[in-house]
Amino acid sequence: MGSVRRFLETRLKLKVNAEKSAVVPTAQLSFLGFAFKGARIVWSEKSLQRFQKRIRELTGRSWGVGMEYRIRELASYMRGWIGYFGISRTYAAVRQLDHWIRRRLRCCYWKQWKTRSNRIRQLLRLGLNRRDAILHGLVSHGCWAMSKTPVINQALSVSWLKLQGLPSLTDQWSAIHYPTKVR
Repeated sequence: MGSVRRFLETRLKLKVNAEKSAVVPTAQLSFLGFAFKGARIVWSEKSLQRFQKRIRELTGRSWGVGMEYRIRELASYMRGWIGYFGISRTYAAVRQLDHWIRRRLRCCYWKQWKTRSNRIRQLLRLGLNRRDAILHGLVSHGCWAMSKTPVINQALSVSWLKLQGLPSLTDQWSAIHYPTKVR
């Protein structure tokens, strides 16, 4: 560290912050929210925790805002986050985050619908058959449990959530790593 500091300060005329600087193997390095796993660049654990905390705030079931506003704020944050951290080579983790965010949003819808009759009405409006809408609307399971059921996933599908304005992290990640060629 001493020789690196001397070189940076004397030769390059840069000031080195001793608290933030270290000489470590790349496997232990975290820099600007990224970590290095072998030859892969991934986001650091701290960055992931901050992302998840912010998503929990934006998809909190007791946050008394409309779904349009919630989705707009969520979409804005997700686009910015993937725009910065999208260079990481973690497709499987991006897919898991995408599923988790959609499940949290489905949970918000279920909580917002509140009463059994309103849940049935909303499920029917989304195109479910009458039997499934009634069976699931009358269930007394919590929001989190209901957000994983196949029927709720069918009603509040990925394509329907996209129409509401929720972007897909996996689509954005793929666009960064595999851009389409314009001819």
